[in-house]
Amino acid sequence: MYRLTLLNLTDESLVLSYGEGAAIHDLLALPSRPHTVSFPKSCSATLSLGGEKHIDWASVDMTISGTRGRSCKSVAVPEDCLWRVYICKVAKKHRKLIVIPRRNLPSFLSAVPDNRLLSDCLLPGTHDTMAFYGWPFSQCQSISTPLDVQFQSGIRLLDIRLTPVKGRLISYHGAYPQKTPFQDILVSVHNFLSSPAGSRETIVMSIKQEAPSSRFSQLVHDEIATGAGGRDMWFFESRIPTLGEVRGKVVLFSRFGNGEGWEGGLNGMGIHPTYWPDSEKGGFTWMCNDTVVRTNDWYHIPTFLSIPEKVVLASSVLEPQPSDKPGLVLPISYFSASSFPLAAPQTVSQGFGWPSWGAWR
Repeated sequence: MYRLTLLNLTDESLVLSYGEGAAIHDLLALPSRPHTVSFPKSCSATLSLGGEKHIDWASVDMTISGTRGRSCKSVAVPEDCLWRVYICKVAKKHRKLIVIPRRNLPSFLSAVPDNRLLSDCLLPGTHDTMAFYGWPFSQCQSISTPLDVQFQSGIRLLDIRLTPVKGRLISYHGAYPQKTPFQDILVSVHNFLSSPAGSRETIVMSIKQEAPSSRFSQLVHDEIATGAGGRDMWFFESRIPTLGEVRGKVVLFSRFGNGEGWEGGLNGMGIHPTYWPDSEKGGFTWMCNDTVVRTNDWYHIPTFLSIPEKVVLASSVLEPQPSDKPGLVLPISYFSASSFPLAAPQTVSQGFGWPSWGAWR
């Protein structure tokens, strides 16, 4: 027999009906509580809303197989289904079924209560958000996914890398120019946060210096002040805010500077890492005021054969630990990685597909 853990992350009670032939069992899964049952190596299952709100059209039919497969995969559901469903391998004979509500991606944070801390929210981001040029190693984004498309797709954490060029900040990836001025980025951000869909959203913007310059920190300060939205569009305090405090705003994540020239010094530069070791495989922690920030940014992997290990390490950072105190831990994880010539960025991000029992696709 195998074990199946159902994690219901919706706000409703769900019913999981599973089994074969006449031996059908029902499991009532309450919100936010894991429920574990035994099941045969292969069986059929139906997932539906429980209690009075049971509706057949929202049912999800699936086959749960105990055979060797990828570590996590999406379960096919109807287009009008209320949920997204994923099945993950916990151990050789243990699977986890995760059910999350389907969100309206352009405005998904608007449904989250104002009193939620930002650290309670899972905010998807893009690595080197503005890196549209320099295939195969400098390019990280497609020309078909500019900033406004990323916002409409639910991206809420921007990884902005900048270099001063003739007194202006321009997006770069390492030494490779990415052409977009910082001022244009600010216009796109302001347009989204001023729109009906984005007015109750928030953006976290990580800003990193890509080339040595003694003027970099001051240039960022000045271009924010004179750019679209001005300083009023930003949250600069050195703490983790609630969503209600930062709706329609940008939370600064400053991977540069020492506070010189900024109002309040380092306390006025938003979330500011105290240190950032390069490609630390085991991850690292640092403090943002009274919040522990648990981080994994292991990006320089040996070859594509390291993709399964990379995914496991990057995923584990996001999982709550028994010692975590509510609201006092912020996990940050990077799923991007590469190495030349045996692990191109595109290969790592898509999964190589072999060995099939470890790759993420």
